[in-house]
Amino acid sequence: MLSLDPLGPECDSPLGSKDLEEEEGPWGGGSGLPPPGCFYGSWRHDVALDCKGSPEGAEARAWTVYYYSLLQSCLQQAGLPETQDRTQVPRTGCPGAEVTLCILGSPSTFLSLLLEGGVQSPGNMLLCLSPAWLTKVPAPGQPGEAALLVSKAVSFHPGGLTFLDDFVPPRRATYFLAGLGLGPGRGREAAELARDLTCPTGASAELARLLEDRLLTRRLLAQQGDVVVPATLAFTYKPPALLRGGDASPGLRLVELNGKEGQETLVKEEVGAFLHSEALGDALQVAVKLSGWRWRGRQAMRLYPRAELGPVVDTVLALLEKLEEEESVLVEAVCPPARLPFPGSPPPGPELALRICAVVCRTQGDRPLLSKVVCSVGRGDRPLRHQSSLPRTLEAALAQCGLGEASQVAVVRQRVKAAAEAALAAVLTLEAGLSAEQRGGRQVRTDFLGVDFALSVAGRALTPVALELNGGLCLEACGALEGLWAAPRPGLAAEEAAAAPLVETMLRRSARYLMEGKQLLVLGAGRVSKKFVWEAARDYGLKLHLVESDPNHFASQLVQTFIHFDITEHRRDEENARVLAELVRARGLQLDGCFSYWDDCLVLTALLCQELGLPCNPPAAMHLAKQKSHTQLHLLCRHGPPWPAPSLYAVPCCPLESEADVDSAVRQVPLPGVMKLEFGAGAVGVRLVEDASQCHEHFSRITRDLQGEADRPGIGLGWGNAMLLMEFIEGTEHDVDLVLFGGRLLAAFVSDNGPTRLPGFTETAACMPTGLAPEQEAQLVQAAFRCCLGCGLLDGVFNVELKLTRAGPRLIEINPRMGGFYLRDWIQELYGVDLLLAAAMVACGLRPALPAHPRARGHLVGVMCLVSQHLQALSSTASRETLQALHDQGLLRLNLLEEALVPGEYEEPYCSVACAGPSPTEARLRLLGLCQGLGIDGPHYPVAYFLSHFK
Repeated sequence: MLSLDPLGPECDSPLGSKDLEEEEGPWGGGSGLPPPGCFYGSWRHDVALDCKGSPEGAEARAWTVYYYSLLQSCLQQAGLPETQDRTQVPRTGCPGAEVTLCILGSPSTFLSLLLEGGVQSPGNMLLCLSPAWLTKVPAPGQPGEAALLVSKAVSFHPGGLTFLDDFVPPRRATYFLAGLGLGPGRGREAAELARDLTCPTGASAELARLLEDRLLTRRLLAQQGDVVVPATLAFTYKPPALLRGGDASPGLRLVELNGKEGQETLVKEEVGAFLHSEALGDALQVAVKLSGWRWRGRQAMRLYPRAELGPVVDTVLALLEKLEEEESVLVEAVCPPARLPFPGSPPPGPELALRICAVVCRTQGDRPLLSKVVCSVGRGDRPLRHQSSLPRTLEAALAQCGLGEASQVAVVRQRVKAAAEAALAAVLTLEAGLSAEQRGGRQVRTDFLGVDFALSVAGRALTPVALELNGGLCLEACGALEGLWAAPRPGLAAEEAAAAPLVETMLRRSARYLMEGKQLLVLGAGRVSKKFVWEAARDYGLKLHLVESDPNHFASQLVQTFIHFDITEHRRDEENARVLAELVRARGLQLDGCFSYWDDCLVLTALLCQELGLPCNPPAAMHLAKQKSHTQLHLLCRHGPPWPAPSLYAVPCCPLESEADVDSAVRQVPLPGVMKLEFGAGAVGVRLVEDASQCHEHFSRITRDLQGEADRPGIGLGWGNAMLLMEFIEGTEHDVDLVLFGGRLLAAFVSDNGPTRLPGFTETAACMPTGLAPEQEAQLVQAAFRCCLGCGLLDGVFNVELKLTRAGPRLIEINPRMGGFYLRDWIQELYGVDLLLAAAMVACGLRPALPAHPRARGHLVGVMCLVSQHLQALSSTASRETLQALHDQGLLRLNLLEEALVPGEYEEPYCSVACAGPSPTEARLRLLGLCQGLGIDGPHYPVAYFLSHFK
């Protein structure tokens, strides 16, 4: 959260200096200079901290030097190397085409975030130690908004490596977060830098004014988030619009004042009633404090016994004189320490109090996610504050207080999680109702929140009570706890960074920013299963132009330009690419990229990109991956080095174009084998064959039934109906979805498939993330990656189907496009990564903004529904309307793959039905129960068997 410079003089408290509680501010003093340095360590001080063209005054320079020394001290204590000065050789980069995550704030506050950013997006997480290192420039075509340029910063890299860099030309920020503790004067500069930016922004002065008002946020949490807050009596002077009217909040009493003088009688009556009210519960003390963003970091706070009416009234009256408009004086219950069961004899010494700090982040779909909980323990008769107590895990803190039972600790953690996530949800709801001006800019959003809780007892249950919202300090506390694991020691496991989900959100928002307004040509609209493309394009601000054979396709009305062109005859792809290139030029389309997610159009897309000079894989590589026998035979010849070579993953096979080829193939390929269409898709026509007679029979059936595109659209018959015979491989089947850029692997997602209904190979069930051991998962990823490289596929999103045998992974086939069916949806749901957006970025020549190590936020287990097996259920108990209603209620996840219930011998799945869960077992059991209730499970389609691989 952004901290602003307090306006007006220091609080001249009538309570005396001993009663001034320095709340969670970094320095708190009134001096314009940083605190005296108290850093011990040896690091270079002759580094180039000045920014050319932006000289700093003596005071500003002192702050920059201070923060640089603070950074070195933080790195030293974390066991990380000193920052290296590379300013003599400025970085050039690609302005406007690279992710730039910029933090302006205290290194100690954001160290956890900076280090995690260095891992997830190496070299793109930048720390600015001075506002002078940044410049705002007007954004062309966006009146009132500005781009943020970075001229100097400390860049973060894996292993905790840091470099002081100059950027010539300056890098354009794709995400900006201004933090707490920038010292007097710097708060205003940071606020101005954050206002009305074109890039995504994680904090603003306007939001800080709202979120740092204790009364406003307390009422917000109680009303919208249903979060327990301390009983509070508030005397508010000319309250802001957000506090006026509305429903009463449990335990909150607001008294609106039009003046600050002559309120003695009212104050005495209200305080007296409050101190005797049942809302205070078992509280023995009350605190009197000020509320309003102006007082953040230097508040007067005094504790009183609940029975002392006179001193409480006197203090309230004294503080009323200090109020300005929209500020308040609060009288609040001090939550008594929870009396936890202590093993053995009573504990010696004073009762212990517990303060819980939770960091919660906004994730995919604006959903809050608790990322870490940190606690502090102290004497029950003294307030616990940030930076004055040692951080520890929830488990250790509860054990210290006498609660060590694992099940009880899990209940407390779950309640903290629910309350923290509800708090962020309430804040996001508030923001959704604010205008861009009220938020401080069109791109301003709260992406993370720190929530401080006390643990108290309500209704004989341990209950977290939300005290305040505190972003930077909670993040700093989590970083301090993570610092215990910074230097590896025996017996200590690595901790996941609290900032991990936040970095993923920063990258996701950066990707949107980089792609907004990009012009892309799409070849082939696909069927109903690809409907999400047009919805996502609108959401991302992409400008799509479509080439499609069907003049009446629904997508023709959803794009910027529609070009009706017959692209079904793929043996004329080279000629069609030249014609399409002329059509594009004739229409004056200024394209940033061109791509396809439809199997039939992949080679044509590569040829067209070649004609237009747009980024793409070579047409030869796409054709090699598209023709299944050529893929295997090519890889069989790739013996390396480097080792392991792609040939280790390839499977012997023979192409089949005539009956004579079948006789030859059965002598070369061990049987049983698998026969499939050379250019097929969706497992249509794929069959297990046991002997030569079955091979001839299946070949004859396919050549008779599937002769061209009209016989079964969308499965590759525009390339012809040639077949192949390959060896049948025993093992479990898996999909690996890869993102490659410049031949480098950026991300990989592994899913498990259930057993198929032999002799067919239509998919039955799936699970994500994989249940395999890490080593086996890594083997599959490397196999998929090396096979793609072996075929010359260096850039794009690819789906690779493999089997894991006792001897390791074996390749089934490469689909040189985004994974089909449910895969894009599941990956986005679990990992927050959109393969469609990644494919669009690659098509524009941009490196996809992806976390280096995406983490799944749960498990999905799904089953396919087939018209041939489920026609009755899909027409009644599991109708499309029923499934959609269950999807909307969050009880299942539906992916519709076909539009109509048309049975046929050569079919693809009609839909995928999945259930989520915190574990694969829970997700599997939920799905099994659902399938039994809907009539999807049955003797002829045993769902339990299909899910048996996922136990």
